[in-house]
Amino acid sequence: MIQSDTDAATDNAAHILAVDDEPNIVEFLRVGLGYEGYRVEVALDGRAALERTRQEKFDLVILDVMLPGLDGFEICKRMRADSDIPILMLTARDEIADRVTGLDLGADDYLVKPFSFAELLARVRAILRRRGVPLAQTVLRAANLALDREARTVERAGKPIPLTAKEFELLEFFMSHPRQVFRREAILDRVWGYDFAGDTNLVDVHIGHLRDKLSDRPPRLLRTVHGVGYVWRED
Repeated sequence: MIQSDTDAATDNAAHILAVDDEPNIVEFLRVGLGYEGYRVEVALDGRAALERTRQEKFDLVILDVMLPGLDGFEICKRMRADSDIPILMLTARDEIADRVTGLDLGADDYLVKPFSFAELLARVRAILRRRGVPLAQTVLRAANLALDREARTVERAGKPIPLTAKEFELLEFFMSHPRQVFRREAILDRVWGYDFAGDTNLVDVHIGHLRDKLSDRPPRLLRTVHGVGYVWRED
């Protein structure tokens, strides 16, 4: 079974096939990668993925290991027999032997579930960059603030601002989606991960710390939308 999502993507964006049989992860990948400007198709089993890659060119395949029927290792092996398409493998099994197997079969990288969307994006960009696929802008700017996605640095008026990993991912998320209002639940999903079970107050705490470090005073760049969530605005 194949689904596609091109609503938020352009024709020249990197084309990604996400292969997973878990509905929540399928939606997580489809919506999240679509928001980031990628053209995304989703295959719900290995045979559908093989058929799709033989019919159309993809810049990257995100491939789950635990699939019904043909597992991800077998799919990776068969894809490698036909092409050198980049493959990022996903698995719930954090065992060195599994990772070695995937890499030996030709996978470009390996990501263990559960994972944060920010980490997934970083892996995707790294693979596409190594393969020479054009990427979206790597330096995000707003007012006198600059965030470098690859160097993972933030500066304001030329002065470095040290951030924790989560603060950086939170800032990157908002700067990547200016003027879009996000509920706390959506922020948890995108920054902390699709299976995070913590309280939404965690978002408020991290945003408070981030505002302090950025010296973000009213009128803020990172604004509260009362009763809803948060939005990034420059005006």
